[in-house]
Amino acid sequence: MMYIIDTANLDDIKRCVEYYPVAGVTTNPTIISKENTDFLKLIKDIRAIIGPDMMLHVQVTASKCEDIVKEALLLKEAVGGNFYVKIPISPEGLKATSVLHNMGIKVTETAIFTQQQALIAGLAGADFVAPYVNRLDNIVSDGVQVVAEIVEMFKKHDIKTKVLAASFKTVEQIHKIAMSGCQSVTINPALFETLTYHPMTQYAIDDFNADWESIYGKKSIAEICEGK
Repeated sequence: MMYIIDTANLDDIKRCVEYYPVAGVTTNPTIISKENTDFLKLIKDIRAIIGPDMMLHVQVTASKCEDIVKEALLLKEAVGGNFYVKIPISPEGLKATSVLHNMGIKVTETAIFTQQQALIAGLAGADFVAPYVNRLDNIVSDGVQVVAEIVEMFKKHDIKTKVLAASFKTVEQIHKIAMSGCQSVTINPALFETLTYHPMTQYAIDDFNADWESIYGKKSIAEICEGK
């Protein structure tokens, strides 16, 4: 499963890329607006941090097919590399997805809340569909189950579209999504920290350090090997 960073904050992206095995960055108009800065410079700066090979998902704001296609081409030109245009699902969005797919532009269909939305997006040529897990939970649905059924449905119908699960609040949600066979998740930087933390792990590290220092003091292995 791929982990993707769901933010446009440059400092957070730098930290996550440095410490975690991430596959790219996702953004949307809400995430972009939180940075309150020049849009084009921001997405170019993100590309500079992650390099050309990592995925960068940038969402259009247009609502008509021809305008969506225009924005997608301009965004692709601006950031280059492994680029995905994010398009909220709608009739116009699906039309644009088919057009862009035929042009060789990769598409992530977003704001997915049902299995049938995901299926029709996949048939239209979307490379990823992005169902919203926690938002589904908040409307008394089961976000994990919806994702699991989308994954299974794509397998049954031999659809190559991948699932990029989004909208998470807990590590438990991410774990269950991973167990469902979902190919990727996009999560905020704070959740990366939570994924790797457990108090028992910290206790074990503290014990290792205490036992080492009881014999070797503050000397590190490197210092001992170098005869210091």
